[in-house]
Amino acid sequence: MQINPKKETYSIFPVGRVHAEIEGGFTLYVGKAFCSALQELHRFSHVQVFWWATDHDTREDRGRLLTELPYAEGVEAGVFACRSPYRPNPIAVTTCACLQVDMARGIIRVPWIDAHDGTPIIDLKPYIPVSDRVREAVVPEWFENWPQWHEDAWQLEGMVNTSK
Repeated sequence: MQINPKKETYSIFPVGRVHAEIEGGFTLYVGKAFCSALQELHRFSHVQVFWWATDHDTREDRGRLLTELPYAEGVEAGVFACRSPYRPNPIAVTTCACLQVDMARGIIRVPWIDAHDGTPIIDLKPYIPVSDRVREAVVPEWFENWPQWHEDAWQLEGMVNTSK
């Protein structure tokens, strides 16, 4: 199948923005038009934040199909085999602990996200274990020493996990 991005396009628009707090943590601001979409999100411990990697939304970065992995010395991988922001469509996803959800003001407080201040948020989805994790996942050797669980990564980074 031949893919021609000039013939088939889709519209994506931000539903909010990431704000890095000066004293640590992050606030996800959702636009007023989308505040009601936050109803019941406070009942979930985590949210998946889909964001647009604006710093890599260039013709050159969109054309990169291979990248060196910063966490695996000497390993080059295809962009579909890593979480690199270099991709044909610079869509990124981060699972974040929901510390607070204020539907009326369109605010979600999270302890950490690997997006820059001002990054556009393109979608939010609740983290649901039955559909978002697998029991026997296999990863390449360069991931073998990484923690198995998200919460364990906090301890390695020296961060305090204040999630529910």
